[in-house]
Amino acid sequence: MERQKRFIINCLYFGIILAAVYLLVKFAFPVLAPFLIGFLIAYILRRPIRFLSERFHIPKKLTAIGLVAVFYVTIGSVLVLGSIQIFSSAASLVESLPALFRDYVIPVLTELFDTLGEDLAQMDPGLVDTLEEMGRQFIQSLASGVSSLSMSSMLFLSGIASSLPMLFIRLVLMIISTFFIAADYERLTEFCMRQLSRKARRVFHQVKQYIVGTLFVCIRSYALIMSITFVELSIGLSVIGISHSVLIALGISIFDILPVLGTGGIMIPWAVITFILGDYAMAVKLLLVYVIITVVRNILEPKIVGGQLGLHPIVTLASMFAGVELLGVVGLFGFPILLSLLKYLDETGTIRIFRREGEQEEEEEDETENAGKENGGKDVEKEDEKEDKK
Repeated sequence: MERQKRFIINCLYFGIILAAVYLLVKFAFPVLAPFLIGFLIAYILRRPIRFLSERFHIPKKLTAIGLVAVFYVTIGSVLVLGSIQIFSSAASLVESLPALFRDYVIPVLTELFDTLGEDLAQMDPGLVDTLEEMGRQFIQSLASGVSSLSMSSMLFLSGIASSLPMLFIRLVLMIISTFFIAADYERLTEFCMRQLSRKARRVFHQVKQYIVGTLFVCIRSYALIMSITFVELSIGLSVIGISHSVLIALGISIFDILPVLGTGGIMIPWAVITFILGDYAMAVKLLLVYVIITVVRNILEPKIVGGQLGLHPIVTLASMFAGVELLGVVGLFGFPILLSLLKYLDETGTIRIFRREGEQEEEEEDETENAGKENGGKDVEKEDEKEDKK
């Protein structure tokens, strides 16, 4: 009964924590996102601000304002130019989808159904009409699907354009908050730390040490690898004559983040489909680009990545899927990171979640020993009662 009570209490305890975290991320994070991102940028710039202030004897607040301004001007210019290029390429690609389907896909499908019809005519002429009708309906369904996809994509891009005013407001709030936080970073952090108990501060420092020392390095390393993959794909696809190479390279490099799948999850099926369609030269070129990217990645990844998440691939995939279903893009990256952090805290003994090797055997031995003691005590009591009766 005590074990059952302890189990129920633990389930309720962790359930309340998970529900609070979910509600916080689901509803509070979108509202607080500009300020949280501003705090993160101020945290990244705190050491350069301190170094420049001490090196050139400039007031720290003035140094913070200048460095934050330089940071936002540089990053903003890169993002604006990249967004313009990506948006124009995406709009052009979406508009050309019906024409690409009409010029390339329909002739191949028609030829395929004609070949099947000729083969079936030799076996059973009655199946030819059925096959032609099925092929006609299949092509019409694909054409309507491509048209609806094109319209949906255009509406999506229009929705992004219509949300730009709100995005601009969030950016302004993020920039202003970064200036204020960077100027008074030490005072703000000291005030927040004073509100925590000694145990909470110890856990916070462990979490910070792990995130900064392991996860941040891992994320930064994979971001660098993704950038290298994006550059390689952009150059490779442009050289072999693929239109909209920059946009396609961006999509593949983002897909490359997924464990197990990676770049081959798109490049290999693309090459196979191109080979089936009869463009053998392009299929070979695509495979060659994939081989070059894979070789470069296998050479650079061990040198760049200093640490991994420490999770099994199936656990990572399951957590990413659950994260996307519950919290969207935030959950896609947040759930694996959270599981890795919980694993680290469990291994260091800060919290106890998972059983270690040998613990189950020790518990069973303890239970057996306790049961023996209880039985021994009962035997002694029975002997005492017998003596009393005598």
